[in-house]
Amino acid sequence: MWILRTVDEAQPEKTFRILPGGVRTIGRATGADFIVDAPLVSRVHCRLTARPDGGLEVKDLDSTNGTFINGNRVEAGVLSSGDRLGVGRVELVALRDAD
Repeated sequence: MWILRTVDEAQPEKTFRILPGGVRTIGRATGADFIVDAPLVSRVHCRLTARPDGGLEVKDLDSTNGTFINGNRVEAGVLSSGDRLGVGRVELVALRDAD
């Protein structure tokens, strides 16, 4: 299982969990799986896929302000435990939890 946790000390912490084989979206719309109501976050910003090999894939869904892994803008990429995912001005840390 993967855990994504916000790292903004000014806001209450949010935690999102993705089970093996799970596919989830992040965005500010009520249709997103993980709702992040923050400036610069698109309605459906990016998609996260927990891959069979244990990796966590992220794909930007044509967001206006981009998706970032460790500060680098990406169209798609694979997160490792400890990586930081940037969505708008929100930063989340990705942690791999033992299944």
